[in-house]
Amino acid sequence: MALTTTYPEHYQQQLIEKAELLTQMLSPFNQAALEVFPSPPEYYRMRAEFRVWHDGDDLYYIMFDSSTQQRIRVDQFPIASQLINQLMPALLDYIRERPTLRYRLFQVDFLSTTTNQAVVSLLYHRSLEEDWQQEAELLQEHLSQFGTIYIVGRARKQKLAVTQDWVIETLNIQGTPYHFQQIENSFTQPNAAVNQQMIQWALAATQNATGDLLELYCGNGNFSLPLAQNFNCVLATEISKPSVASAQFNCQLNNIDNVTLVRMSAEDFSAVMQGEKQSRRLPPEVYQSFHCQTVLVDPPRAGLDEATLELVSHYPTIMYISCNPTTLVENLSELTKTHDVVKAALFDQFPYTAHMETGVLLQRKQ
Repeated sequence: MALTTTYPEHYQQQLIEKAELLTQMLSPFNQAALEVFPSPPEYYRMRAEFRVWHDGDDLYYIMFDSSTQQRIRVDQFPIASQLINQLMPALLDYIRERPTLRYRLFQVDFLSTTTNQAVVSLLYHRSLEEDWQQEAELLQEHLSQFGTIYIVGRARKQKLAVTQDWVIETLNIQGTPYHFQQIENSFTQPNAAVNQQMIQWALAATQNATGDLLELYCGNGNFSLPLAQNFNCVLATEISKPSVASAQFNCQLNNIDNVTLVRMSAEDFSAVMQGEKQSRRLPPEVYQSFHCQTVLVDPPRAGLDEATLELVSHYPTIMYISCNPTTLVENLSELTKTHDVVKAALFDQFPYTAHMETGVLLQRKQ
């Protein structure tokens, strides 16, 4: 993770510049006004990871300058949540004088929530023994003064959780609380405030939808669960085993019973749907029971592959959430042969960086 410098006084101007750039990039496909969803200027990032630098008897966090790769000491990190900023010094102050916790520690990862929970992962270049577990239990108890904190130790081919390796995040979506299990070392949306706006935008955009929803790259159900209210049923796919398990857990946690989850990559799903292969995870009697009129995709930075691009083009409504506007534009060059962009939005997940999270809604041409 590279160091990000924050200048809250410049945030609005930077957001304007991002919106202008994205508007220009989407201009060949979109004539509607770009909706812009800002981030809080500080304390917005719910996860962070730091290398730990040992300097004689001292140790401290470091990050790397994104342009020079210079090592920079980090004592506070104002883009991270307030809970992470509270835990950062308290953690090091505690382990500095405790050799069992300190020895060969090289990285600390924080995963926090808006509900004052956090998983703190300690990464080591050594095996973890029973004495580490005992010391980690005391550390967890010490840090509980700041919230509900869980300690996890990781080394090569080894993972030890003092209590558990997950937290529960709660997002308020249009007045309704949704609860999401988030597992240590698994993907979650980093900016909770903007993520909440993304979900609400998607919910409003599909308010009058009919039929069922197909979602590819569903993760832990971040979009699937809230959007389930707008559809008869949801068929959601995800390749990550921990994410699928979390999504299933989250369905039960939120009493949602119209979501079917399948552990499968988007590429494999496309091949099954086009009759190129068969899968025991998705037999014909399952996918043929769905009548999907809308497809939601939230792909990795590489965008949609050719087969998935071809697949989604057959659905009347396409919602595309993108973390890379360059590959989004490439995909839109194909998708707009059959569909029109009717909505577009900028979600500023990553202030003070060039990264832009984008949402577009496409409808099949009349």
